[in-house]
Amino acid sequence: MQRYFIGGDIPEDGIATITGDDAHHILKVMRQKAGEELVVVVQGTAFRSEIVEAEMDVSIRLGDRLEGTVELPVDVTIACGLPKGDKLELISQKATELGMYGLIPFAAERSIVRWDDKKSTKKVERLQKIAKEAAEQAHRTQVPVIHNAVSFKGLLAEMADYDAVVIAYEEEARSERRMRFAETVKSLYNKGSILLVFGPEGGLSEQEATALSAAGALFTSLGPRILRTETAPLYALAAISYEFE
Repeated sequence: MQRYFIGGDIPEDGIATITGDDAHHILKVMRQKAGEELVVVVQGTAFRSEIVEAEMDVSIRLGDRLEGTVELPVDVTIACGLPKGDKLELISQKATELGMYGLIPFAAERSIVRWDDKKSTKKVERLQKIAKEAAEQAHRTQVPVIHNAVSFKGLLAEMADYDAVVIAYEEEARSERRMRFAETVKSLYNKGSILLVFGPEGGLSEQEATALSAAGALFTSLGPRILRTETAPLYALAAISYEFE
């Protein structure tokens, strides 16, 4: 059954309205009509719902709550050094399917790409739309928050908002005494929120690694192989899902 997210509070009378692209999808793509059912998510709660009126906008009546836990038991936010091309779009989509809670792009020392304010706004809107569609497809009850791009200094400042910060550092992968990611994940059971930091194509610089370490981040290896910047976050989320779920 198709799933849609709507904003605002849960309506007391049980009647809500779906507008914009979602309404167009219901009417023109799914070709649904009054009396047919769909799933609507409001404030993290999914409801089996019935279409009351389907014209330009779609009016729906919320029905029974759908039980079941579909979200990761720990909030995992991904911080990615700005990569080239459409790699952030892939990360936004696939990481949402794997349970990501939020995505923070940041300007790393070795990032080739640079976003100005205008470009950042458009990019974030695009990534947020991708995350919403992926959350609907994955039958999630939360849409990950795509944050505006920050500087590396801004990323350091945001670390205080998380119970644990984990850095996937390629130099760890080359070390014979590397910290295995499985061991790192097992140490996170008492953490409610985790920030996973990944560098761009060229990785994190030595200066960035030093600054992150000084700020209290944990360093870990994702194995002996060096993963691409768009592969590493997905590997990490899959491992966390395996351990926690």
